[in-house]
Amino acid sequence: MNKKRMQPWPYLLIAPALLFVASVIFVPVLNAITMSFQNYDLRRPQNIGFTGLENYSAIMIDREFWSSLGNTVVWVLLAVSLQFVFGFIFALLLNKPFRGRGVIRSVSLIPWVTPGVLIGLMWRWIFDGNFGVLNDLLLRAGMIQEKIPFLSQTTTALPSVIVAIIWQGIPFFALMLLAGLQGIPGELYEAADIDGASGSQKLFQITIPSLKNTIYVTTLLRIIWVANSVDVIYNMTEGGPAKSSQTLSVYIFLKGNQLNLGYSSAMAVLLAIMLSLVAVPYLRQMFRQN
Repeated sequence: MNKKRMQPWPYLLIAPALLFVASVIFVPVLNAITMSFQNYDLRRPQNIGFTGLENYSAIMIDREFWSSLGNTVVWVLLAVSLQFVFGFIFALLLNKPFRGRGVIRSVSLIPWVTPGVLIGLMWRWIFDGNFGVLNDLLLRAGMIQEKIPFLSQTTTALPSVIVAIIWQGIPFFALMLLAGLQGIPGELYEAADIDGASGSQKLFQITIPSLKNTIYVTTLLRIIWVANSVDVIYNMTEGGPAKSSQTLSVYIFLKGNQLNLGYSSAMAVLLAIMLSLVAVPYLRQMFRQN
């Protein structure tokens, strides 16, 4: 049997795209890994040099790193899970025929397409302790007796930024799950109706199993994006007060602003490894389903 001749043209055609991806993604990643093994502090450029695992050893005893990591776990778990729940409910509602559905679908994209900086500033105004809309509404409704400094209290700062990121991410889940819902054959629901299946039975035995791959992909993407999110938190609280809303990505950003690029690169590498450990089970399960 003759072997097929390898055609070079497909590889030549995608070469420019591969070079672009390599220059934009892989080169910076390799540069960050290299800097993580260096004392790369631009405030003292004369001391820049290879230090081995010194940055990683310092991270292990850095209390701020561990508190930021704990905040990150809470931030990701609450934000992504609630985004999914509300997004799924919204997708089920949008999947039903009603007048103006197209307009509502378009309007629902606004939180998702709004830049994170603007979202942070908008929700900072909503939660403002002096002139915020939320305090005004709660006072008028008689639910509180005095204004609450939501972003200035350690107990309410992190929940406040979680509310903001939930609002931003609901449309992503809603539209992705809506696309999956529209791909489910209607015959399955007709057969279930004939068999006398209830609404909850159709939900758990038809809808959710049919959306498994979509759920895996969307959840994994949101976990990665939310864990790396900086703009919303930084523009609302800058990680405060007393580091109570500081996630690991914000801590990395702040260290980078202090020009300690070696230390921030080491934390970024650890964050990438942790996210990879989260991604592997998701990808394995998805491939197993396929």
